[in-house]
Amino acid sequence: MSKSGMTEKPDPWRVPLAVAQIPETGLHRDLEADAAIRHAIADVGDLREVLSAQAAFDVTPMSGGRFHVAGHVRARIGQICVVTLEPMESDIDEPIDLIFAPPEQIPQMADLVDEAEHSDGDTPDPPEPIENGIIDLGRVATDALYLAVNPYPRKPDAVFEPLVEAADPEDHPFAALKALKVEPKKSGRKKPKGK
Repeated sequence: MSKSGMTEKPDPWRVPLAVAQIPETGLHRDLEADAAIRHAIADVGDLREVLSAQAAFDVTPMSGGRFHVAGHVRARIGQICVVTLEPMESDIDEPIDLIFAPPEQIPQMADLVDEAEHSDGDTPDPPEPIENGIIDLGRVATDALYLAVNPYPRKPDAVFEPLVEAADPEDHPFAALKALKVEPKKSGRKKPKGK
């Protein structure tokens, strides 16, 4: 159970990569989510459906036990248009550029990120922790996919048409509230001049 009292949903796409097995020259990984994983991604992300999801990564060792993970995630997702409430599909092509570091380095590196934020305004992302010697590429891909989802999807040809107001102001749904409006009492005191 999480602090909010709700159970956390498991990561829908797991592709663990042991950092001990990454060669000095680095490695490349191409991933493709099968139907069960796509269904789980849709369920966890509150999406109507995930029609396809692929990711490509280059993982390169750095000094100090850190790793650079670069690549992209591409997906086609099904959502509901916020204007027409009709099903629609959206394409995602999200770049990924992350540094993973041993957990004990994270506080020190986060301080460096804070200093950079105050100096030039171009803030690098804080590093992600390497958990138990593993970088989970599936989780990296899923997180990037969720961040790229438009929370208010809209079909390209969808036009919002506001409701037409009633011609007679007395027919307005809040017209009855006007009658309840209380006029402020006059206290008999005069306001000081200049205020």
